[in-house]
Amino acid sequence: MDHSVLTILDLGIIAAYLVIMVLVGVYSVRRIQNTKDYYVAGRSFGPMVLMATVCATIIGGSGLMGRAGVAYTDGFKAVLTAIPYLLGMFIFSGIAGKISDIGMQYGITSIPELFERRFGRAAKITLSVLIAFAMMGTVASQVTATATIIRMLGGEFGLSYEMGALIATVVFMVYTATSGLFGVVYTDVLQFYMLIVFVYILIPVAALFNVGSFANFAANLDPALVEPHIDGSILGDIITYLVFTMAGAEMWQRAFAAKSRRAAKRGMFLGTAVYGVTIVLVYFMGVVGRQILGGDILAQYGSTDAVVPALAIRILPAGLTGLALAGMLSVIMSTADSYLLVSVQTCVHDIGKTIRPQMPERTEISLSRIFSIVLPLGALVIALYIHNAYNILMFAWSFYAASAGIPAFAALFWKKATKTGVMAGLLGGFVVCVGWKLAGQPFGLGAAVPGTVACGIALVVVSLATYKRAPSVFLKAEKQS
Repeated sequence: MDHSVLTILDLGIIAAYLVIMVLVGVYSVRRIQNTKDYYVAGRSFGPMVLMATVCATIIGGSGLMGRAGVAYTDGFKAVLTAIPYLLGMFIFSGIAGKISDIGMQYGITSIPELFERRFGRAAKITLSVLIAFAMMGTVASQVTATATIIRMLGGEFGLSYEMGALIATVVFMVYTATSGLFGVVYTDVLQFYMLIVFVYILIPVAALFNVGSFANFAANLDPALVEPHIDGSILGDIITYLVFTMAGAEMWQRAFAAKSRRAAKRGMFLGTAVYGVTIVLVYFMGVVGRQILGGDILAQYGSTDAVVPALAIRILPAGLTGLALAGMLSVIMSTADSYLLVSVQTCVHDIGKTIRPQMPERTEISLSRIFSIVLPLGALVIALYIHNAYNILMFAWSFYAASAGIPAFAALFWKKATKTGVMAGLLGGFVVCVGWKLAGQPFGLGAAVPGTVACGIALVVVSLATYKRAPSVFLKAEKQS
């Protein structure tokens, strides 16, 4: 099917999907009674719901379209940079139960709240600023991915990338502002099943039929796309992904929202396992897309992010094309709303309530909805300047991973970590990461590597020098039912 002749049926399916997502958000308003409902859904989620929301959130537009674009151009790099995140998430699955216990035992709903309990207000606010920046960058990567799809869908109607970015931003605003985590997670569940069926099963199967057989695919595969290689830039991405999982605020939020320790651990593990399977399928879609579509995706669409939607449009019949593209939009939206909600919680709850501790809950919820409208505008600005979802994601995550990954792990497990040590780690990691970026990344080494090393050294050395005279409070987590 040619990309310029999408049928009314396809466009109708996509429009209906977007309307349903907004209606779910509006419906979920009725369940929001307090800030615990808005941010952690009343700690009510079981393992299967968590599995769906964890997997849908992990994949995202950058994890699907951006990573497939990497596979299309750089082959096995797409797998090399995904495996560390997979391993990191399996490790996180092991500690999710402890995070859930701490949340229930101490009434904590976010990672900055944990930092405040252990290391004071300065550490809380510093971490909150880093989270807000990283989350906004992640939302921007999802705006970019959505805009790429909308531009492809609406080319004959004169819809530009910029108009697509604006439409994506408005949709993200509406159902995150109205529904909080209830709406975000239950749309994630729907989006998860759409994604698996209409993207990760339908497109690879159709692609194999298109090339004739797996043997034909293998025979025509460019050897350069299957050769593993690691350079300084790839190493930087690997460290970014691995360390980021320790402090990923969106996953901490889901662990806090679990109804039990067991639900948190099982949901995280199952969601991560499904993600592991999708890594192989994304790589396949990227490299088979090169065979079917040729090597001019960048010239044709302005971004290699377009390879999966372009592949769907080329090989699927009317109706199924619309369902596949709706599935792609679903995974993008599931990630965007998750990270947007975390950034809202960080700005209003973690920073706002630190400044104004007596803020009434109704005021906090109202402010959260206002920030759900304001913050996406910042993401929109970023997306208008950088049109590649993967590049935006790595830019945002490298600073946060280098600064917060090791301190987050220390907050959970290291009794000798101190306020001064954690602040040294947060600031040291950030400064070195920024300095390395500004220096042009010497030796071709990604900034997350020296940033993470600097953070770890600063945290350990300063904590050991100060813990005897200024120990921090250590939160012991008793197993909750």
